[in-house]
Amino acid sequence: MKMKTMLMVLSGLFLTASLPSHAQVRIGVVSSATGPTALVGIPQKNTVALLPAKIGDLTVEYIALDDASDPTASVTAVKKLISEQNVDAIIGPSGSPNAMGVIQFIAEAGVPLLAPVGTAAVVTPMDDKKKWVFKTTQNDDIIAKALMEHMVKSGVKTVGFIGVGDPYGENWHKVFSALAAANGIQIIANERFQRQDASVTGQSLKILGANPDAVLVAAAGGPAVLPQTTLRDQGYTGRIYQTHGAALPDFLKLGGKKVEGTILAASLMLVLPEIADSNPSKKVATEYIAAYEKAYGSRPATFGANVYDAGLLLQQAIPLAAKTAKPGTKEFRAALRDNLERTSELIGTQGVYNMTKDDHSGFDERGRVLIAVKDGGWTLAK
Repeated sequence: MKMKTMLMVLSGLFLTASLPSHAQVRIGVVSSATGPTALVGIPQKNTVALLPAKIGDLTVEYIALDDASDPTASVTAVKKLISEQNVDAIIGPSGSPNAMGVIQFIAEAGVPLLAPVGTAAVVTPMDDKKKWVFKTTQNDDIIAKALMEHMVKSGVKTVGFIGVGDPYGENWHKVFSALAAANGIQIIANERFQRQDASVTGQSLKILGANPDAVLVAAAGGPAVLPQTTLRDQGYTGRIYQTHGAALPDFLKLGGKKVEGTILAASLMLVLPEIADSNPSKKVATEYIAAYEKAYGSRPATFGANVYDAGLLLQQAIPLAAKTAKPGTKEFRAALRDNLERTSELIGTQGVYNMTKDDHSGFDERGRVLIAVKDGGWTLAK
């Protein structure tokens, strides 16, 4: 099929689309390829070119917008995709606050949203609006339980918490606080910062003064590095834990020796050589990484894989929805939502998806491994 690529400026937003001729299904994509969340958004934007151009007998058009990490721009982009492009589904946005801000509009339009974001708040608690959202990352509680198990085994009794002051950080504090209380661990410092902040000196000094056994940083992308490097510069020598938001190559590059010894729970993609061949996701992740490296000459962050998995979910659900309705109609979008919700044992790059009406993330413990930073790289934590 002959492909052509367009680049246009749309109300200040850059629109890049790979357009199959006579496409029958239209998928919108909103990513943060620029701005504070760019380390998350760039691999997501790049992954769009790796998504299937044909699903079953239907050709697919992907219309990709950059929201520049701005939640207001995310809303503008989603509205344009719905009203002007008549999309059948949307993948994105990259950031948790961005995704939270668009739920109302996709629900009103009845357009399924596949959200590659960290916070579980986009799908919990489930309601009539969030039923249109499907999350392609592990929920915070799955990751937090792995970190808590390590803390307990390591004898941690007190923790300092520092997170971004948005839905990602707030939900992490909520989930982690409950687990800490249940395991007899006390949170003795609790700080926030903004993704665009250039300094967290004041917050880190408060944590340093509390002298916790360990610190948990809850941030995604580049902002995850700053609290940790600041604490090390100020002389903190305790264990530092990170969420799956730090699971990207640039965390290692930007942090250098100051992130050595970090413990996080994240995708098996980070440690594929150490994963058994029997793990069903290893093959899918290996194929994705190879395709990305061939296209871009570098290894993708796990955030890109979240968009790739969104493509796998759509690849399974679209033919089923097409049996009952025509793409471009509200009936098709409703059928697509229903079939996404029926996803069963779908193998993705980072785990296995089993969606239900109450669970629109679908990951279980197969969706994460415990990882340590050692000698400037990732390794399975012992």
